Amino acid sequence: MAYQSDMKILSGNASRELTEGVCRVLEMKPTQASVGKFSDGEIHVQIGENIRGRDVFLINSTSPPVNRHLMELLIMIDAAKRASAERITAVLPYFGYARQDRKDRPRVPITAKLVANLLTTAGANRILAVDLHCGQIQGFFDIPVDHLSGEVVFEEYLVNQPCTDNLVIVSPDAGSAFRAGAFANRLGATLAIVDKRRPKPNEAQVMNIIGEVEGKHALIYDDLVDTAGTLTKGAEAIKRQGALSVRACITHPVLSGPALEHISNSVLEEILVCDSIPLSDQAKASGKFVSLSLATLIAEAIRRIHKNESVSSLFRS
Repeated sequence: MAYQSDMKILSGNASRELTEGVCRVLEMKPTQASVGKFSDGEIHVQIGENIRGRDVFLINSTSPPVNRHLMELLIMIDAAKRASAERITAVLPYFGYARQDRKDRPRVPITAKLVANLLTTAGANRILAVDLHCGQIQGFFDIPVDHLSGEVVFEEYLVNQPCTDNLVIVSPDAGSAFRAGAFANRLGATLAIVDKRRPKPNEAQVMNIIGEVEGKHALIYDDLVDTAGTLTKGAEAIKRQGALSVRACITHPVLSGPALEHISNSVLEEILVCDSIPLSDQAKASGKFVSLSLATLIAEAIRRIHKNESVSSLFRS
């Protein structure tokens, strides 16, 4: 492809597998770079090829361990800037620290804004992200942001699945209703909402189900699953309301703490996830996860950004 000579794609440790998939779609090789550590734990980065005057795309999820992977990305951006890259796009399949996006209690930080500042200060000229925890995070950046949606990947997989007959898309809370509603429209499904209260982080109490789920195949749609307490409690409430089956579509499988135990013991029949965060061996062995690749979607977005073409048309139905 003609654009390969002036475009370079680098990867941090968190997203090497996904980066290889992106490069296969684009029919090019990843740029050589070493990301290691000094004996005291400090991160060392060296880019192994000339990137002067090139359009550089750095792919790295800020996934667990989030602090290490975030520092990797920041240091890689700095290395690319000092190597005289023409433009640096930070590609974030998963944007960590996004859940703290507002002051909902006294004396708490807004870490989503802090990380946006760090990426910009490090030298990123542009951001490409997938399913930010909330859309307004795009406004935390003072540089252009292209925001992709995992619903494109899920729709492609689900369109021919038998569970899409008599389907209801379920939002896990009122805040995610717009996202779930858009996905329901794409699939021609109805919408329901889980009414929940969260007394403290990573703990949820399901109060009620708003909408009709009885006699339907329910599909919970959300951007991430962490400890899976909210997800599994919501699934149980939906099943009690008479749903024929309960599945989930979750873009980012964080799966920390007791998540796998919660999911293994739940009524969930299947969880579709994206490879923004690689599944652990234990998650793969559970038999409840289907991992779908974001490589084609991200590769096409990278190609369009490089060619100054529309990215939004990728997810408009």
